[in-house]
This record gives sequence, structure tokens and C-alpha cells, in this order.
Amino acid sequence: MKKLILVLSLFLFTTTMIRAQKYAIIDTRYILDKLPEYAQSQKQLDVIAAGWQKEIDAKQAELDKMYKDYDAEQVMLSDDLRKKREDQLFQKEKDLRDLQRKRFGFEGDLFKKRQELIKPIQDKVYNAVQKIATQRGYDFVLDKSEGITVIFADPKLDKSEDILRELGVKN
Repeated sequence: MKKLILVLSLFLFTTTMIRAQKYAIIDTRYILDKLPEYAQSQKQLDVIAAGWQKEIDAKQAELDKMYKDYDAEQVMLSDDLRKKREDQLFQKEKDLRDLQRKRFGFEGDLFKKRQELIKPIQDKVYNAVQKIATQRGYDFVLDKSEGITVIFADPKLDKSEDILRELGVKN
């Protein structure tokens, strides 16, 4: 009998604790897409990336031309000249890969530029989420846009519009 009462008490306590937790769901992709400064920063990043890609494409075209020329002249070159041209091609190809990695690689120029332009906006959103979560007593705030799988969410739990109002964005 004591065990039954203990188990029931523990069950009641656990269900009470679970019900006491408040949570909200937001969609940061939706929020960011509504922020004008995010769209402006994204356009700026796209322009920068396109410029860097154009630079890489030009170097790739130059390398392709060098390979074509080498293939056409290879039979007429001495062993020393052939080796020298192959070394030049290898170095040019290595320089191109290094440039691609520098511009678009992990922690490359694009990553750093994105951090510079986008991170302050993301921090602003995070601060607004934190403020609303604290004011309203949410224990958890889930983001349905970035990897967690939310199969169903009651629309009244979505607080994205509240975050936008906190950020001063009108719909």
C-alpha cells in the first residue's frame, strides 16, 4: 500500500512538473526574412561572393587555356621544358585551390564576412527572444526552422510575430 501511494505521489509530482514547464516555438528563418537589415546584408554578401566567384572563374579559364596550350605543344618540348611547364601548371592549379579555400572554405573570407554582417542581426533576434522568454516565463524556446523536427505545432505557440514586434518590425 505504501509503495502504491509512493508511486502515485511520484507520478503526480512528475506530471505536475511537466505541465508547469512553459515553452514557445519560433521560426528564425521567418523572422530574419522579415528584417530589412538582414535582406540588405544578404544582398551585400551575394554581391561579394559573386565578385570572388568571378575572380576564381577567370583564373580557372586561364588555367584551362594553359592546359590546352601545353597539350598542343607537349610533343615539341624538350624534357626540361616539359617538366618546367608541368610545374607551372601544378603551381597554378594549387594557387587556384588555395584561393577557393581562402574565399569560400571553412572560416574563409565569406564566412568571416557573414559573421561581420549577419551575426549582429542574429544576436539582436536572440536578445529579443531571450527578453520575451524571460518576461513570459518560458522554460524552452524551440526553433522550428533550423534542424529540430516539429511535426505539429499549435499556431498559438508560435511567437515569431511577438519577436518581430519586439524588434520593431511591422507586418
